[in-house]
Amino acid sequence: MIQIEKLTMHYGDLKALNDLTLEVRPGELFAFLGPNGAGKTTAIRLLTGMMKPMKGRVEICGIDIQKEPLKAKSLLGYVPDVAAFYEKLTAPEFMQFIAELFEMDVAYAAERTKDLFTQFALHEHCRQRIENLSHGTRQRLAIASALLHEPKVFVIDEPMVGLDPIHARVVKEELKRQARNGATVLMSTHLLNIVEEVADRIGILHRGKLIFVGTLQELRAEEAKQGLNLEEIFLEMVG
Repeated sequence: MIQIEKLTMHYGDLKALNDLTLEVRPGELFAFLGPNGAGKTTAIRLLTGMMKPMKGRVEICGIDIQKEPLKAKSLLGYVPDVAAFYEKLTAPEFMQFIAELFEMDVAYAAERTKDLFTQFALHEHCRQRIENLSHGTRQRLAIASALLHEPKVFVIDEPMVGLDPIHARVVKEELKRQARNGATVLMSTHLLNIVEEVADRIGILHRGKLIFVGTLQELRAEEAKQGLNLEEIFLEMVG
C-alpha cells in the first residue's frame, strides 16, 4: 500500500507539489494524470524516496520511506520515465546485479530472469550490451528488472515509452496482473486511452494540486459529462 500525507515540494517560487494526500490500496491500479509541469514526476520521485520532500510523509506498506529507506525500497519496484543502466553490461548481467542488490537466492533469481525475459521478449538480446539496445528494448528491460524481486508496490512513470503495440499490450496485461495478484500499482502517463483501459482509479494533478481522485465513472458524474471520454473531460478541466 502507498500512503501519502501532505507531500509538498517547491523549487523556488514554483510549487511543484502542494499538500498531496493520497492512499493507493493493495490490488489497485492507480493512474496519475496531468499536463506537463503538473507535478506527476515530482510526486513519483518523492514517494519512491528519490528526493526528500519539504513537508509531508510517504509510507510503503506501513514503512516510512524517509525513516527506513532500505526497508521500504525492498518492497518497491520502480521504473522512472528515463531508466538508468550500467551501459556496458548485458541484459542478463544487469538482472544479476539487481538480484544481488535485493539479496535474492541465485537459483530463484535466474529462474525469474528466464521467465521475465520470455514474457518481455528479451532472450534474443542477451548477448548485446545495454548501450546497443533500442529504446523500446531498454524499457522492457527496465520493467523486467523492477519486477525481478516481486515487489509489493510497483511504480512506473510513462510505462509505454518506446514500446510498439505488441509490447505495449504485454506491459498493460502485466500491470493488470500485478494488481490482480494483490500488488499496489501506480503509474503516471500522458496516454489517456491507456488510463481508460487499465486504471481502477485516477488522480488528476494540476499546478501541484490534486484536483480529482476517483473512478472514471465518478469523474463523469462529478463533472456532469456523461458520454464524454476521458480526453474530453481532462482537457476541459486543465485546458
